[in-house]
Amino acid sequence: MKKQLEKLPFYNQMVLPYHLAQAVFATTKYHHPAKKLHVIGVTGTNGKTTTCFMIWQMLRSAGYKVGLMTTVAWGVDKLEPELGHMTTVDAMTLNRRIAEIKNQGAEFLVLETTSHALAEFRTLSISFEIAVFTNLTHDHLDYHGTLTNYRNAKGKLFKKAKFSILNADDPATKYYQTLAKKYITYGIKSGDYQAKNIEMTVSGVKYSCGDINIQTNIPGEFNIYNSLAASLVGQKLGLTPAQIEQGIASLPAVEGRMNIIDEGQPFTVIIDYAHTPDALEKVFDSVGSHKGRIISVHGGAGRRDPATRPIRGRILAKYSDIVIITEDDSRDEDPEVISQGFIDGAIKEGKILGKDLFKELDRKKAIELALKTAKKGDLVLILGKGHEKTILRKDGAHPFEDIKVARSILRSLNK
Repeated sequence: MKKQLEKLPFYNQMVLPYHLAQAVFATTKYHHPAKKLHVIGVTGTNGKTTTCFMIWQMLRSAGYKVGLMTTVAWGVDKLEPELGHMTTVDAMTLNRRIAEIKNQGAEFLVLETTSHALAEFRTLSISFEIAVFTNLTHDHLDYHGTLTNYRNAKGKLFKKAKFSILNADDPATKYYQTLAKKYITYGIKSGDYQAKNIEMTVSGVKYSCGDINIQTNIPGEFNIYNSLAASLVGQKLGLTPAQIEQGIASLPAVEGRMNIIDEGQPFTVIIDYAHTPDALEKVFDSVGSHKGRIISVHGGAGRRDPATRPIRGRILAKYSDIVIITEDDSRDEDPEVISQGFIDGAIKEGKILGKDLFKELDRKKAIELALKTAKKGDLVLILGKGHEKTILRKDGAHPFEDIKVARSILRSLNK
């Protein structure tokens, strides 16, 4: 019944009073758990999780007790995996977990903050000391309706925060500047703080910003932006340049974000969570120097903005030598229908079914096909699910991890 109601026009607005009541009840039940915590909220379409992990690791490295809540995991010193396919969890769970984090002695909380959470009052009781904006691109229009509504929902964070750190290279920042109480900007092309002397390799990025020299273990231009935002959080909180540099450099990786899978095979395998047009573009840009073939495995989730499917299909086709369209979290939507949007986009970009474009709706078989097709010097990109531990089908959640599946197949191929 709920699924049928959710398809009604304006359903999301109709249930806002319920979300507000739930947020008030949860906050009261757990005695305003965010009170006295220094909360850093990170929002944007892409880069939120990695930026959160960089801030968390940087503050921990500097000797602080720090809580973390992201798409991937939550906790303080020992992180628990986030299994619910939700970034900012419902108000009740959110407040309960914040209470647990506070009881563990945390001084800071780094909270990945989504537009859904802001629109549905989940963060109602939280006072944000710092708000970070990564970027804004086409996403979640199935929920918000328009890009303007999506932008405005995120804007609620900057109205609440005492101080904002904004990506000057993103057009939405001009709007957020009108909402923020105080702010600074960062970027590569513009901003109060700009990355200079940039070096990018397959293993990470290096650059300088004033008297700070940043080095990450995660590749891609987007991680210049992510780490630059994290470093500005450190500066705002009074960390020294050495603490900022050492903290960011000490983060080895973020699960499901540009993870290189090495089981001794003669080709490269990378797994990433990219599932929006902009995120896909950024992944392909980060591997643009690769000389061999690129084989991509990707699919789309059900009950999510269908307009992005042909767009993503075209992006995959443009940058990949071979494209394999597969399943993602189809939920109650027909995987055949979902996949057709991607196939249509890929065909428009020049790919031919059965030649350099394939459909395999069993995700494990799709990954196996990619790995068996790969030759020495190739690059296999397994995109869309990243860190996730399950795949959601019509009959419910099934255990599935891209990283584990890829490793298992590679080991069997190497025997």
